Amino acid sequence: MSDNQSSNDHDDAQLSREVAVEAGRLLLEIRDSFGEIEPGDRERAGQLRNTADREAHLHIHRRLSLAFPKDAILSEEGDDDLERLHADRVWIVDPLDGTWEYGQQRADFAVHIALWTRTDGREGTLSAATVDVPAHGQTWSVLDDVPSVSALPTERPIRVVTSRTRAPETLPAMLAEMTNLLGSAAPFGVEAVGVGSVGAKAGEVFAGHAEVYLHVGGFNEWDLAAPLAVALARGIVCMPVQGDGFAFNRADPYQPGVIMAIPSIANAVREAFPALWSKP
Repeated sequence: MSDNQSSNDHDDAQLSREVAVEAGRLLLEIRDSFGEIEPGDRERAGQLRNTADREAHLHIHRRLSLAFPKDAILSEEGDDDLERLHADRVWIVDPLDGTWEYGQQRADFAVHIALWTRTDGREGTLSAATVDVPAHGQTWSVLDDVPSVSALPTERPIRVVTSRTRAPETLPAMLAEMTNLLGSAAPFGVEAVGVGSVGAKAGEVFAGHAEVYLHVGGFNEWDLAAPLAVALARGIVCMPVQGDGFAFNRADPYQPGVIMAIPSIANAVREAFPALWSKP
């Protein structure tokens, strides 16, 4: 890679981080402007979610388009123009990941921005990724100075982060098998922790609050792209639940799922969750 290309990559990543933080700040401002919403007021909560989704999308789209007018943008809140399949650079964006949690006044929502760049034919790589969790005041980026991945905890259970509303039915059996495989390396066993958005879940692993993130229910490119790219940049082992690898900027944005694990536990995760490892 040339020095110029390295500089461009850094500039792309810097823009990604700046825009994600701006969008996260905007989301907090919008929620504050709505004031307290009664738990049973679904109409007002829906207005909040719709407003936040739209305004965050418009802000991100405007900023990225101004900086790179020839780049394509795939956003959860935008109209999908399949001309992006022919583009060499595609920004993959989730302006508000965890919309439901956001409307419930929870903190586990996030902003995702990642750049897909064509490398060979239709194949490409992810870069310039940011996951911003504004209510926690946390921003995770491929630009971070990454410390060595932490060892297994010795004063608490090993934690597997999963959906707080749609955890796999087989999760208890998986946790028991994982505890058995780890043996004395997990003196307090293995426990599941339910968290909202994909970015917030991955952030628990980035922060060292958990060792594994498990998602098997399927989601879309904008859910996965930024958390995956940040995880890989941090040395976290990322495994697809189907197939041999991850592919982005496809006509169908569906992704079957992912498991992220710190390296010292990755093999045990593979053995504990055998039902997940299947080819499509």
